Amino acid sequence: MAAQPPPTAKILTDHQVEAADRWSLVVAAGLLSFVAMLDMNVVNLALTDISAGLHVSPGVAQWAALGYQLPLVALLLPAGRWLDQVGTRAALLLAVSCFAACSVLASLAPSAGWLIAARLSQGTFGAVLFVLMPVLAATSVRPESRGRAMSVPATLGPLGAVTGPVIGGLLLDHFGWRAVFLVKLPVCLAAVLIVHRHAPRRGRLRPPDRSSLGDAALIGTAVAAVLLALTLAPEAPLWLLLALPAAPLVLFWLRRPGGRPVAEVLRAAGTVGVDASVLALAAGFAACHYLLAQHLRGPGGESATATALTMLAFPLGMVLAGRVGGRLADRWGARPTALAGAAVTTLGLALLVPLDADWSASDIAWRLALAGIGMGLNGGPTQALVMTASPPGKLATAGSAVQLARSLGFALGPALAGAAALAGDRATTGTRAGIALASVVAATAVLLLALHRRPRT
Repeated sequence: MAAQPPPTAKILTDHQVEAADRWSLVVAAGLLSFVAMLDMNVVNLALTDISAGLHVSPGVAQWAALGYQLPLVALLLPAGRWLDQVGTRAALLLAVSCFAACSVLASLAPSAGWLIAARLSQGTFGAVLFVLMPVLAATSVRPESRGRAMSVPATLGPLGAVTGPVIGGLLLDHFGWRAVFLVKLPVCLAAVLIVHRHAPRRGRLRPPDRSSLGDAALIGTAVAAVLLALTLAPEAPLWLLLALPAAPLVLFWLRRPGGRPVAEVLRAAGTVGVDASVLALAAGFAACHYLLAQHLRGPGGESATATALTMLAFPLGMVLAGRVGGRLADRWGARPTALAGAAVTTLGLALLVPLDADWSASDIAWRLALAGIGMGLNGGPTQALVMTASPPGKLATAGSAVQLARSLGFALGPALAGAAALAGDRATTGTRAGIALASVVAATAVLLLALHRRPRT
């Protein structure tokens, strides 16, 4: 008589069979990816309106975006450790519901302090969503269907990036900046309903352990110190001293239990330079995107809708080149393709340095499209480069390090560019200085990828 499988094996088998039919959860992961990319694009477009509506300086208004990105960077890795210990369904319902609630609070903000606090809270739950999106898509289907499942959030995410500026521009022109924070609510509601109905009831919530909270505090303090220094430096250069504690805090984190595995993976894979290139390219793009939006939306400038349509050139170029980048990486290799993409992005940003008030929207758009094509060519091959070099069983850690580098670049870019631009004269010359700095930062990504060599086994 054949031996009966243990109960745990039966549960696992049943779960896998059930997961094959849960494509609705894959759709939910795609919706969350759409919302995440939408949020990162529309708020930058609204900063000028927020500054005028709340009667604050552009530097203070900038924290409507930085306030979201700061906890996102600080909590990305700790959130992954916490989610390994709790139920996916409970964590998703909590994160999406609170993310939506923070959007409502941000739209009701009577002051800049209220708005920044709401965005800080939203970024906290956004970090959980960023970690959960690929996990939800990968675990909701059988292994042989994961390629198709992962393509859903990979497609809807860029779609959010493409449609975000257009939607945001229309909302700004017709309803004001507060509507920008409410546009995500229908998508969040749809995701909550899908997860509530179809996600299996396994696992419960539990508080994060003290070690994870300590890691988040160290990373968050280091990033906050740098962002504050860059934001305040145009008023008085001595504020740059605030950034000095950042390096010791990061080094201390790398010696802790939460940071030590990351350091070991980076050392074994030899991908520190690749991760640094991801950070540099993201910072260069984010800096240029922020400066161009402020330039186009300045006094006597374009409407929000016209600005959004101009900025749309970048994500369109990125989406169109994304698939090509993957195919070229398979044929030429990941490193040469990633290097070529970084070079094209740097060229596109460099061509924007001579920015002039007489430039038409099309003059800016084709240069942005060129930079977007480079980002599309670089993204997938860079990820493949890191994953291929990762030690066995450490793919998640290696992937989290890339996400952390990219998120940190998106957070630092606008602050760095704003400091460079405001240190000049607030007009076109200051914007040129910021874009020139963004081009130099992006060029370091080219250098880092050119110097990268696969470590010996």
